[in-house]
Amino acid sequence: MFVGRDKEINVLNNLYKSEKFEFAVIYGRRRVGKTEILNEFIKDKPAIYFVGVETNEKQNLENFSKCIVEFATQKTTNTSFASFQDALEFVFELASEKRLVLVIDEYPYVAKASKSLASTLQILIDKYKDSSKLLLILCGSSMSYMEDQVLAYKAPLYGRRTAQFKVKPFEFQDACKCFGKFSDEDKALAYGIAGGTPQYLLQINDDLSIEENIKNIFLNPSSAIYEEPQNLLKQEVREPAIYNAIIAAIATGYTKMSEISTKVGEDTGVCSMYIKNLVSLGILKKETPFGEDSSRKTIYSLEDNMFRFWYRFVPENNSIISRGAAELAYSRIAPHLSDYMGGIFEEICKQYLWSLLLDGKCAVDFTDIGRWWGTNPKTHQQVEIDILGTADKNTALFGECKWHNEKVDLGVLESLTEKSELFHYSQKHFYLFSKSGFTKGCVDKAKEMGNVTLVKYKDMVR
Repeated sequence: MFVGRDKEINVLNNLYKSEKFEFAVIYGRRRVGKTEILNEFIKDKPAIYFVGVETNEKQNLENFSKCIVEFATQKTTNTSFASFQDALEFVFELASEKRLVLVIDEYPYVAKASKSLASTLQILIDKYKDSSKLLLILCGSSMSYMEDQVLAYKAPLYGRRTAQFKVKPFEFQDACKCFGKFSDEDKALAYGIAGGTPQYLLQINDDLSIEENIKNIFLNPSSAIYEEPQNLLKQEVREPAIYNAIIAAIATGYTKMSEISTKVGEDTGVCSMYIKNLVSLGILKKETPFGEDSSRKTIYSLEDNMFRFWYRFVPENNSIISRGAAELAYSRIAPHLSDYMGGIFEEICKQYLWSLLLDGKCAVDFTDIGRWWGTNPKTHQQVEIDILGTADKNTALFGECKWHNEKVDLGVLESLTEKSELFHYSQKHFYLFSKSGFTKGCVDKAKEMGNVTLVKYKDMVR
């Protein structure tokens, strides 16, 4: 089942309709669904689809040749071109009269084995770009390679592309489309444990409860995901042990660079380099209080929910999981699920506000939103605001998100308005988000204030 990705498919269809030479670069993390997007796009179009493999130049050239010849003759043959230049030139000439799509998936594997491939493509693009009807698509999972060797200023192909996009995991609303049978609450929990990566979402079975899914996927040593985070790190980075330790430290609450360094037992300079790579992979994210640039306040958290859940709960229970005690492991995890979901719910609420903004329905026409934390100068206590966004120097949005079984009461609204006094905006609007609704006192006060929006979680799920 193909869901979502309307924006990406529309970009590719618009390129296809131009009837002139186009060159698109698509990249993103493994398992994020790049190949599915490409297959959906080319299913009704004349296309040569070639997937590079981690082998030598000769083997990739033979595989590429077979794809070309099968397309051109509709026959399987062992005919092979003498070089990638001959093969590519043949494809450009095939596209001289009619529209043709050429997809080279896992391009980094091919280019690493054939050092001259990028320069060859550069030469042929310059030669044929004004006469060819080819839509060339290079796709890759090695994000560092695609950014440094394809998109970067010094790369041979720089300036030739006519489009590029980074495929990102699904946001919550698209992830929900994978779970038609779940309750609204279970949809949030599924997103919280699997994130938005399609390959991980496919592991969730909505015929089963969330508890059963957690046991089957995360607490089962033979499941497809049980060793996935560590296996993915081995594919993407050198020295995965240090990366592993850093992610585990952050997942268990060590969020500042100094804390991470102490926990891992490495210098901050070393940790900084590894963390930068994890951020580029989309596994970690770097945060500073909204509106501030102070590196002193920088913290790190897990961007990917599946990694967040796995590193939060699996390693500490690994010994009993490996002995098949899934029930015992789950009994240790279950009491912490509501607290774990707090951060997930904040992200869902931010995505909801963005969707309101794009639909022209948000009370504040903000330019960006984020989290804020700092010290109250009057009380000298630490203060956190789940969501803060600004439209201009006079107008701001303040949000609080509560994933609790109890209704949000008046005290939460009063606390948020009090925290907002730390900022000197003349126009303020408050958003309260609640899993379980609001007390009458909170509803009445919101109506009295007139600048408060109360949002129940069930009204956020489409």
